[in-house]
Amino acid sequence: MTSQKISFPRQHARTMRFSLGAPRAFTVSPDGERVVFIRSESGTDRTGRLWVLDLPKDGAPEERVVADPVALLGGSQERLSAQERARRERSREGSSGIVGYAVDAAAELAAFALSGKVYVAELRAGTTRALPVPGPVIDPRPSPDGRHVAYVSKGELRVVGAEGDGDRALAEPDGANVTYGLAEFIAAEEMQRSRGFWWSPQSDRLLVARVDDSPVRRWWISDPAHPDRKPAEVAYPAAGTPNAEVRLFVLGLDGTRTEVVWDRVRHPYLVQVHWSSNGAPLLLVQARDQRSQLFLAVDPETGATRTVHADEDPVWLEIFPGVPAWAPGGRLVRIADEGGARVLAVGDRPLTGAQLQLQAVLDIGESDILVAASAGEEAAAPEVGETHVYRVNELGVERVSEGAGVHSAVRAGGVTVMVSRVPDRPGVRVEVFRDGKPVATVADRSERPVLSARPHLTEGGARRIPCAVLLPEGYDESDGPLPVLMDPYGGPHGRRVLAAHHPHLTSQWFADQGFAVVVADGRGTPGRSPGWEKAIKDDMARVVVNDQVEALHALADRFPLDLGKVAIRGWSFGGYLAALAVLRRPDVFHAAVVGAPVTDQRLYDTHYTERYLGDPAEQPEVYARNSVITDEGLSEAADQVRPMMIVHGLADDNVVVAHSLRLSSALLSAGRPHEVLPLSGVTHMTPQEQVAENLLLLQVDFLKRSLGLAG
Repeated sequence: MTSQKISFPRQHARTMRFSLGAPRAFTVSPDGERVVFIRSESGTDRTGRLWVLDLPKDGAPEERVVADPVALLGGSQERLSAQERARRERSREGSSGIVGYAVDAAAELAAFALSGKVYVAELRAGTTRALPVPGPVIDPRPSPDGRHVAYVSKGELRVVGAEGDGDRALAEPDGANVTYGLAEFIAAEEMQRSRGFWWSPQSDRLLVARVDDSPVRRWWISDPAHPDRKPAEVAYPAAGTPNAEVRLFVLGLDGTRTEVVWDRVRHPYLVQVHWSSNGAPLLLVQARDQRSQLFLAVDPETGATRTVHADEDPVWLEIFPGVPAWAPGGRLVRIADEGGARVLAVGDRPLTGAQLQLQAVLDIGESDILVAASAGEEAAAPEVGETHVYRVNELGVERVSEGAGVHSAVRAGGVTVMVSRVPDRPGVRVEVFRDGKPVATVADRSERPVLSARPHLTEGGARRIPCAVLLPEGYDESDGPLPVLMDPYGGPHGRRVLAAHHPHLTSQWFADQGFAVVVADGRGTPGRSPGWEKAIKDDMARVVVNDQVEALHALADRFPLDLGKVAIRGWSFGGYLAALAVLRRPDVFHAAVVGAPVTDQRLYDTHYTERYLGDPAEQPEVYARNSVITDEGLSEAADQVRPMMIVHGLADDNVVVAHSLRLSSALLSAGRPHEVLPLSGVTHMTPQEQVAENLLLLQVDFLKRSLGLAG
């Protein structure tokens, strides 16, 4: 048990933000007899193990380990290839051991990669074995019938029998920069597509992505702390520059090869692939400006495609988990922005309205569709920070999850696994239902934090900006107003105001250092409405800063906020927002901690940046206005100077350290004092325990010094 003497920063780092020991990555077998998941042994154990929860119809549920990496590796250290490390960086995966798996159609056989090898686990018997195949292995996946396992090794798409027989390559790289079966950088980082091959329902062939990143410009990530090491070469598609070339092939186990044909000039982005027994292979492809997209059905015999549906949007088209897909009977299931609402559509008919803001499709059943959604603009109550699970069909909408919180679910065979995080209790609650009745729970072994988050979830300003306010433990109104720390992400894909406990722990720790902490999800953040998200188009910098100011001033009427002492901190987009805040609104913000910021929008990737700001060659003024710096120096900075601490990992291959170095150079040229904290060997994540702990402590020290607070 963790000693209560441990500091929160150390515990937060040691437990990987309290994610270790929490069950995740659930799969329910179609017969409803097994729930498969990943969990480490404790809240400080980084090694993920593969578990099964047995659900016998006439006995008690029982958890058991089916694959333990410690035993499988004989206690030796896990070894990761450069490609596997890159995959984990794209998915922000910092743990070790089994971090992902795939199963056959019956959920009888699981496959996973461990230390560069393929392992398969018989889920009923609980036995696991390595297959004798060439490595290092990436992303092994069983065929639906469980007889084969496909995997990627050194850019080859290979297939082996489930017993280890008949290993062979179905596709070998035909160029130095070509891979088969892997997602390219943009797909994994921005399009929520982490894979590059898909089995047919009949297990006789696969759809396989061929990626050629020869057109992509090369960047070099060096480690200044180790000048003896060669810089790492990275193919990085910055805004306005070429992307990787992505093609798709049908590869038969009999050696046949057929290219899938669509207009890749007009729609170069392969966003999603779906292949089920409910219809032909289904592709979602997007134009580079993301204002048009096609849903294409594929003839696997000829590779020809036909358009099932086409979407256009004058701003951009969003991407959603779980869609597109076929419903039983062959109707297209999609999520669409229609009439100012984000709706679930089946065929040509929307089944939801503006009461809900759809987030994902979780399962498609015979008689209903399970979705995750938040309250829409026309909801009866705002339900700040909540996400719920709903059953949807032609007869209406029914909420399945209960109580305020952030809920999700997995369903099959009459069994539903409900995963819930709630505001007033730490950890995750996992409940298993059969036909709507509770039958089991899955244990959460994560550590209990040494502090409790106490967020006040509310709305601020005329725009009803979702906010969380956190005050110090034991604060009394007689203590008077408090210095303020704005703690946002504040941009696309990064909802921070959540009706859950753990997302607010770091904010609560800062509050306990003597601050009133405000987290505000302004325009651009998800969960409200399409218009809310798309308000940042071409005007990102102004909109996101203005919404932080509006939320701050509105909340000052209800909470003890000292508007004469306001700081802001953030990481990634939040770091960008923090830098903008002190440079453009120093009348409001008096200090900033700027972590891994995008400072020059031309240096960030194509799919993300062009979605919001267009083509830099066509709109250079838009890029300049929405960047912190330009070639000429600081962009639109006010005269008043405020202190700034810049923090960046030198090994970051997502937001490269050039962003912070150029910001520091521009500040120096302008005669503006600032502090720079380079993190040697650190990527866009900060998994190292000591680094993560001390980073929080140094931020508090800087904020107190900068605001003139007693130590």
